[in-house]
Amino acid sequence: MAVSLTERTRQLRDEQRLLKKADVDIEEGWHRVHRQEDRVRELQAGGHDCRQAERLVELLKQTLVEWERHRTLIIQRVDYLQQEVAPLPPAGG
Repeated sequence: MAVSLTERTRQLRDEQRLLKKADVDIEEGWHRVHRQEDRVRELQAGGHDCRQAERLVELLKQTLVEWERHRTLIIQRVDYLQQEVAPLPPAGG
């Protein structure tokens, strides 16, 4: 069953919104990582056990890697939908 241009356009808008959200989420995630790294340094400077705080930094980074992979999939979907929605250039032109 063929998908209508209207439906493809709606899907494109939805994916573009998801891409914007992914960009914001990733940026905020990196801010969290940096704040947690600051906390680790504070703990270390105070002579505290910071193994759990360091583990959290690593988990946050791993999560961001997955978010960035997901963002790549969204970009691929957006590109695909843009090709589906965009008019074809005139032949020979």
